Amino acid sequence: MSTVTSKDGTKIAFDKIGSGPAVILVNGATAYRAFDPTMAQLAELLGKQFTVYNYDRRGRGDSGDTQPFAKEREIEDLQALVEDAGGKAMVFGISSGGVLSLDAAAVTPGITKVVVYEPSLIVDDSRQPVPADYAEHLTMLAAEGKRDEAIEYFLTQAVGIPAEYISGMKQDQTTWSRMASVAHTIAYDAAFVGNVMQGKPLPTDRWVKVTVPVLVADGGASDAWLHHAADALSKVLPHASRLTLEGQTHMVDPKVLAPVLIEFFKK
Repeated sequence: MSTVTSKDGTKIAFDKIGSGPAVILVNGATAYRAFDPTMAQLAELLGKQFTVYNYDRRGRGDSGDTQPFAKEREIEDLQALVEDAGGKAMVFGISSGGVLSLDAAAVTPGITKVVVYEPSLIVDDSRQPVPADYAEHLTMLAAEGKRDEAIEYFLTQAVGIPAEYISGMKQDQTTWSRMASVAHTIAYDAAFVGNVMQGKPLPTDRWVKVTVPVLVADGGASDAWLHHAADALSKVLPHASRLTLEGQTHMVDPKVLAPVLIEFFKK
């Protein structure tokens, strides 16, 4: 494990694998290195051709969590990793991590290419939107230390898991406790995605400054709302291409994803 120091002094922990041009992996909500073998496997596969940074986002795993939180702090964390990579890096972001990746690319000249997989966007009525006060409610739950409630709220409102399934999920105490340890950071993700999960068309100006090539990908076996989100995002980005990985879901197979990233990043 290595660390970089973000602009506000926060230590950001990461594993670095392989050699070659730099690729930074940006995870989605609740995921971190000790709780996501999928991203570690992807890093190993990409490490055969790239220098891969697999990091714990702020407040998770071995990374610090200086308060108060603001979206800009997470962007600065990613920028610190780009600097560690020599000032240039390509980025892969999944789910809400894809939205963070795009927001960072809009203000970070050193990010040269981006791939986003199934970004957390709800752009129409193909599923229920998150509540209008989604981000504010998560922030309140975090401030009150209500970790279990924050996880339940996230799983039912954002992921779309029926409420009656939650008690069964809690039976897996190891998984639940690991999510609970980072429950406060769900509000951090909400700061990026809460206002673009309202069932409304995407803003046309948010990513207008993302002038680098972007690949927007989804899984062919995923729910319709994720396809619609990927389609909508590709239309508002200045230089986007679109790809569907047949048979894949939000839990994408690294062995299927890695060749796609390698091809795009090597162009």
